[in-house]
Amino acid sequence: MIKKISLLFFLFTAFFANAQEPLMADGLRSEGKFYVVVSVIAIIFACLAFYLFRLDMKVKKLEEELKNKK
Repeated sequence: MIKKISLLFFLFTAFFANAQEPLMADGLRSEGKFYVVVSVIAIIFACLAFYLFRLDMKVKKLEEELKNKK
């Protein structure tokens, strides 16, 4: 099963690696929208990382409170 999945993964990777022209990337770059897309993705990633960090801190605090009650 793992061999089949890895074979499919490598076939799809090889297929997409042989693309001749990234038309969408050229279009976005020529219109200046490429940097907007990258900025939005970076902001989303930063917000997600911040949220996960805060969630981890809250979970640690709750775990410590549970340990202290016992």
